[in-house]
Amino acid sequence: MKEKGNVEKEIRPGPKKPSFGLALIPLVSMALLLGIGYGIYRIKAQVLLVAAAFITACLGAYLRYSWKDMEAGIVESIRKALPAILIMLAVGVLVATWIASGTIPMIIYYGLKLISPKYFLVTACLVCTLTSLACGTSWGTIGTLGVAFIGIAMGLGIPLGPAAGAIVAGAYFGDKMSPLSDIPNLAAVTAGSNLFDHIKHMFWSGTPAWLAGLVIYFFMGLKYGGREFDREKIQQITSTLERNFDFNLLLLIPILIVFYYAFTRKPTIPGMLISSVVAAALAVIFQKSSLVQVAQAVNSGYSASTGLEAVDRLISRGGLMSMMETQLVAFTAFSFGGIMQKTGMLAVILEKIMKFADRVWSLVLTTIGTAILSALITGSSYLSMIIPAELLSDAYRKKGLAAKNLSRIIEESGGIIVPLIPWSMAGVYITGTLGVPTFSYLFYAFSNYFAVIILAVFGFTGFTMARKIREDETQPGS
Repeated sequence: MKEKGNVEKEIRPGPKKPSFGLALIPLVSMALLLGIGYGIYRIKAQVLLVAAAFITACLGAYLRYSWKDMEAGIVESIRKALPAILIMLAVGVLVATWIASGTIPMIIYYGLKLISPKYFLVTACLVCTLTSLACGTSWGTIGTLGVAFIGIAMGLGIPLGPAAGAIVAGAYFGDKMSPLSDIPNLAAVTAGSNLFDHIKHMFWSGTPAWLAGLVIYFFMGLKYGGREFDREKIQQITSTLERNFDFNLLLLIPILIVFYYAFTRKPTIPGMLISSVVAAALAVIFQKSSLVQVAQAVNSGYSASTGLEAVDRLISRGGLMSMMETQLVAFTAFSFGGIMQKTGMLAVILEKIMKFADRVWSLVLTTIGTAILSALITGSSYLSMIIPAELLSDAYRKKGLAAKNLSRIIEESGGIIVPLIPWSMAGVYITGTLGVPTFSYLFYAFSNYFAVIILAVFGFTGFTMARKIREDETQPGS
């Protein structure tokens, strides 16, 4: 018999542990949404990721998690990525000011001067590498210099498959090694590594693959040598750049500032901002730009009006707004991942994966396989890095491996493999721009897939698999 005034309180049952089958539903849903919505109907990835997060949240509610719990998971997931996201915004400012100052146009101009009539494939790869490294854009390089090189190849009778392969390999190697590109920035964000640590770590896999490709291009190209070069298209670009920009050695100062901060392991963002301020001053001094024009470029990107469409497409970029879509994809993906982690669904999947990935070599192979599968399903460079990073970052931490190992593998196996997939956005863009089918050039983009082979070897041997030395790897010092 209860005492008077004693009120029984209803105790709410705690959250349930998800089964493996239920935990797979969000991943299957994401694969279907992205495979059909993005792959076929070209719906924006961030919209589909919101839908995938909603489905995951519904399953979280079924597991008796409150919205407040899941919201906390989302906030925590995004919070961890904020330092790297701030770097992405700084990159947008950096690109715009470097173009406005003439720094990037000057690098492109002198890079084009390296063209050799005898070694077309090597030259195409080298020039596209330098241009993409300076601009941080593989698509911009392919859409401008790539088109020019394909026209030259046609005039010389060089097979278009090898020519396009050399262009794609060079453009994507420069892109993945450039701190100005969104691909290495996103890889670092999703894996939780520092941008410059990530890029330096890729030298171990990316550079040997690229050099091996150059050697092959050298011997392949010998039989195409000894012919006269039609320089008209390249001459148009260089003369337009020279006419629209005042080149001076002082324009290299912004680059030297960034390199100084990178190699002395000083904070990344202050270095980028100081470089941007110096570049803005150089734009006013040498290019006679007004402060208002520079400020507009910082916000919306540099808008070129050189009189030549190819040059305008190449250097009209940068700005804070250019990073917004990349960040939207990152935010929505982190929302999906945050709910997966908070509700325990990610942990259940990881338990199964870790039964195979119990060694470093098997973890590396699992990461490579997941990244390639994500690339095949989604056709997106971004999502082929985000999905394996969200799925496997905890596994790398548990193994005591630095986050830059994960960021290197997802970029080399995901982001850089995407242009070799015919139904991907990159594959469709390259085929439409160069007029060369994906299946004709993919074999000749040697460095894109040589790097994956090298990473697998590193996984088996443990060579260059860096150990984690501190908790916050988004800050300089690892």
